[in-house]
Amino acid sequence: MQRLIDNKLIFGRLLEISEPHLVERYKQALTGFGIKPPKTKKFRIDMAGFSPEIAAALGDEDYLDPNGVNRRFIILTPDQMDLPVVRTAFSNTEDLLYRFFEANARELLTITIKDVLFGEIEDSVYEVTDIDDLLSIEQVEFRVQTASDLLGQTAELRLLIDRLLKEPEAWRDDKMLNQMVDYAKTTGDIRENALLPTEVVFRQDTYWTSHFGGVYVFIEDRQTTVICDPSAAGFRRSRPWQVAYIDINDHRQVYRFLYESGRIDSPRGSWIERSGLLEKRMIMLVAWLAMHEDSDVDLSRVDAQWAAGWSARHPDVIMREGSVPLISQVLKQVTNWSNIDIRDIAPHQRFLISRANPEHKDFYIVNRLISEYLPFDYMTRFVFNKPRFYDDYSHWPANYQEFVVNEIRSSYLKDKKALRRQFYK
Repeated sequence: MQRLIDNKLIFGRLLEISEPHLVERYKQALTGFGIKPPKTKKFRIDMAGFSPEIAAALGDEDYLDPNGVNRRFIILTPDQMDLPVVRTAFSNTEDLLYRFFEANARELLTITIKDVLFGEIEDSVYEVTDIDDLLSIEQVEFRVQTASDLLGQTAELRLLIDRLLKEPEAWRDDKMLNQMVDYAKTTGDIRENALLPTEVVFRQDTYWTSHFGGVYVFIEDRQTTVICDPSAAGFRRSRPWQVAYIDINDHRQVYRFLYESGRIDSPRGSWIERSGLLEKRMIMLVAWLAMHEDSDVDLSRVDAQWAAGWSARHPDVIMREGSVPLISQVLKQVTNWSNIDIRDIAPHQRFLISRANPEHKDFYIVNRLISEYLPFDYMTRFVFNKPRFYDDYSHWPANYQEFVVNEIRSSYLKDKKALRRQFYK
């Protein structure tokens, strides 16, 4: 994994924490979770406060997510809002955190000047044993606290101020007045500086989770659809009157669901010609086939011309696998602005010539699901499905690892928005 780290393909946009007071605050938060802080004096954190250096020192990659549910977080600065979440059991953790930061921006700024904010994204379950546990999570609540009980003292001071204003004789209570002064020394003037986050409850939207080897849960007003391996505990048994279940290995049914719900862009000339996604997939596919034929293959000059040459020299491989001829056929047809009848395409090849509908709110997670069916498409997996990409990477030969890293670094990291806009929007 060192090549990924060196090229910033993992842990690449984290925030370095080295100021002694911030390091100490982080350790106070760990203590609040019942974790003995390591002696680390400099480390990096993501949006949720996860640190690869702290994880290594503790020997626990899940120290902020011990049960894969009720995710912990540590907030040292509002600047964390612009960071990624690099390790999570739920795909929507980043979105929930972003909404929390955005809704409570003023409060978080004030709190983190004085203290560290930490807690859990709490839901209705404490352990996931079957799919029904996942379906029980309809909303989450951010349970927050501070190392110096700043929030508790703020709440107490607010009650005392309210009493002082409403009880005629309260101003004679010297003990109460002295207590208010003591609280104010810590909290400041809470009439001017908001310290309590006001928006802490958020609805659970469509998501992917790593539980049971990977589960996709699509949430709509009248229907919830679960897509996963049928070996998952509770598959087709949890809430069958409310939930539709699709075997993730059933390409026909998965594609049909995405198509009928408007979540997928089927092959049409309007986006295929403009995006260049299928041409890119063909090159990635040929490189992937070449790697499987010869793990020592030279991949230093991979481009469209190289792919065409390799395909011409290995027609048996190309015809046996079958995807390159399909992409070529589709590209020729859409040049004449003719749509492809998806019913004429074998179910296991339909995702090859499709992408997520960029106008649908589930655009990101649908591209993630599509990437499950395209093991050669390292670009889509890296952009939308990093856990799967990292797992793939660990099994590739060194020359293919180097090729993929160079490709992503030169094309995606150079301008992320431009690449996403070209291929996927």
